[in-house]
Amino acid sequence: MIEISPPDARALARWFPTHSPGPATIGEHVLATGIGRWWGDRPVQPRAVAVSCAGHAVLRGSPEDLTPELLAPLAGNRVETPARFLPALGAAFDRLTPWERMVWTLQATPQPATVPRAVTVRRLEPADADAVRALGPDASWLSASWGGPRGLAASGHAWAAVGRTGRIQAVACTYFRGTGYEDVAVHTVLDHRRQHLALACVTSLCADITSRGHTPSWNCSLHNRASRLLAWNAGFRLVREYVHYAVGSPVAHHRLSA
Repeated sequence: MIEISPPDARALARWFPTHSPGPATIGEHVLATGIGRWWGDRPVQPRAVAVSCAGHAVLRGSPEDLTPELLAPLAGNRVETPARFLPALGAAFDRLTPWERMVWTLQATPQPATVPRAVTVRRLEPADADAVRALGPDASWLSASWGGPRGLAASGHAWAAVGRTGRIQAVACTYFRGTGYEDVAVHTVLDHRRQHLALACVTSLCADITSRGHTPSWNCSLHNRASRLLAWNAGFRLVREYVHYAVGSPVAHHRLSA
């Protein structure tokens, strides 16, 4: 697809769902932060529009004019889209894998979470950028929606369990910030799991989100039992299920012309 300029808020509401949990928050987050990209099948008056950020994409509109070449920029993303787009996506990529997902919202009081005395749960600050970076490649996805470790640390939307040495042991953040809902993500360092650190971070983050007048939401794989259990203990309850599609590489040109 062709990269296009960001729409205004009214145009966003026409193309994508707003004020709802789940993938709806992606477009709102990109519009608010500028982190991500907008795509259309044509530069003026597009019939199909996509927004992508941190390996996720939402695709809406009409698939009638979409060719494999136009869809190629969405390669490697997990795409949420109506079923009418699936034939076009299937023709454009060498792999189209459905992932069953669950959307939860905060509805109950969280379970208490007591952390070790040497640990402080606090909001991340710009000076914590190096500590976020030190989490390593396994946690790089966590800051991707904020443009990297520096962006996440400075976002004001992340809470971490920090040891006396300044090392982050667990962190929870708003992954996608919508106008009504903020989607929560969490990471715990491997050797600090089972210490209630993630629950403590999520609880602090959720209190912060609700103080802004927003509702915390949670998005995870149907098969991620650990994430589902953490969500439940943090007070989240299931509201709906959906499917997004992991797309692979664009089909080879010789296959397109065969």
